[in-house]
Amino acid sequence: MPAVRETVVGLIRRRNEPIVVQTVRCTVAATLAFAAAEWLISGGPPPLLAPLTALLVVQVSLYATLTSGMRRVNSVVAGVLISSAFSALVGLSWWSLGLLILASLVVGHMVRVDEFVPEVAISAMLVLGVSHVAQAAWSRVAETLIGAATGILLNALVAPPVLVEPAGEAIAGLGRRMRTLLMQISRELERGATREDAVRWLHGARVLDNEIAQVDAALNRADESMKFNPRVREGLLARLVLRSGLDTLEICAVVLRTLCRSLTDLSHRRRSEPVYEGQVAAVLSELFLHIADAVDSFGRLITAQVSSNAEVAEGELARALTEGREDRQRIADLLFTESAREPDRWELHGALLANVDRLLNELDVERRSQWLAEELDRHRQDPVRSSPVHRMRRAARSAQRRARRRRHRP
Repeated sequence: MPAVRETVVGLIRRRNEPIVVQTVRCTVAATLAFAAAEWLISGGPPPLLAPLTALLVVQVSLYATLTSGMRRVNSVVAGVLISSAFSALVGLSWWSLGLLILASLVVGHMVRVDEFVPEVAISAMLVLGVSHVAQAAWSRVAETLIGAATGILLNALVAPPVLVEPAGEAIAGLGRRMRTLLMQISRELERGATREDAVRWLHGARVLDNEIAQVDAALNRADESMKFNPRVREGLLARLVLRSGLDTLEICAVVLRTLCRSLTDLSHRRRSEPVYEGQVAAVLSELFLHIADAVDSFGRLITAQVSSNAEVAEGELARALTEGREDRQRIADLLFTESAREPDRWELHGALLANVDRLLNELDVERRSQWLAEELDRHRQDPVRSSPVHRMRRAARSAQRRARRRRHRP
């Protein structure tokens, strides 16, 4: 009993997670579908196809439930029609069964039922194998319709949760992981990084690709949860903010991997010597520290833009970028001297500076605000100034003006 109680309490605390929402909705929908089928269809075996359909149809979001329900009903209807035609022309034998399966699979791909293509053949075989084809066909279609309608009505009446917050947290978590790697590079450069350290940095940068794939999946779930959801009023802005945030961090991850590749090549050329040392290592360490703060602030800015006031995170990002650009100028002067002293390594120093510039430009506040304003203009549907789209555009332009004032502030 204590274990069961802890499990129930854990599910209650995690009630907004997709797995918990899916479990509860599937259970309720299947139970209601079975009860409705027993009430509407009298006689015959228990209508277990109705709860089965509800289990397959119900998804976390209303949009996914609608599309899944329509594909499920189409697959069953197509299978029933094919089996009815076969029963009228030929009986059940090994060659007719093969033709039935072939025709069902082909028709399933033609009607675009996606993951329910095998369901077309299954429905056709089950109906063809009974003695009363018409009764079995009607029963199967009726139970499927009841199960699909129950799942869709459940999600329509009880609005599913909006998964924007988990997606924002996933983006912020990706920013924190990138910050951890940058801070590691900063610490190890300051104390004299070796070739083994540079190889470890490159491996850590490559691991970020898996993190990006997980965040992209979270964004897809959030995008589906906002479609046809009555809880969402300004879903366009949230989708643009989240997707553009992930795109920016993905570019930063690619640039960071290239930057680590340059540092690794430089460490191979220096062999047993540190990658950088002296004042160059100290300034470069400070530069990476400010870039780490900028990446982390950018991740928190994405979360704040879809949940609350973003001015604090925006100010921290602008401050980190300003300090990073100052460090970039200092390290450029130092690397120019290094290139004069070691001409054979100038291309690696130049690649390092180019990647740093790309990171700072991708995280730029003003550039992002301008992009959001342009995208909102492009997606605009109602030109009325009081429309939600106009308010989004006005907010984005206001953020752009604030960023411009901070940049010119002495």
